[in-house]
Amino acid sequence: MVENRVSRDETNRDKSTRRKAWERPETLPRFDPGPGWVPRWIRLSTLGQLDATNISSKLREGWEPVLASDYPEILSDPVVDQRFKDNVIVGGLIACKAPQEMVEERNAYYNKQAHGQMQSVDNNLMRENDPRMPLFNDRKSTVTFGKG
Repeated sequence: MVENRVSRDETNRDKSTRRKAWERPETLPRFDPGPGWVPRWIRLSTLGQLDATNISSKLREGWEPVLASDYPEILSDPVVDQRFKDNVIVGGLIACKAPQEMVEERNAYYNKQAHGQMQSVDNNLMRENDPRMPLFNDRKSTVTFGKG
């Protein structure tokens, strides 16, 4: 029996694979501050001008700038403010971290604020309601599939 097949060991899939398409690199590198911490990029400057109001309010909220020595793989930009010379800065943004519990409490606070605002809008809308021509305040959607 004559065998005309090429053995699998002799074939190479590298030649038959497609080239990977070019993708734009991420603008901001990702960093992992570790378990129990949440990463975030915070605006430090705009067009080279320090945004002291924004950075000070975020630091008071509980965000902590991360040290460049902890993330040597991230190339940092030149420093705008000497207070942040040891931190990671990219494109006018500074890498920060905060405890997971604080971020969850902050999100719950803002969700409560948004819910209160929606209730206020609903109450204001329903004040204009007339039984002869009722207003509809239906914020739910349904999905139906064909006529079965």
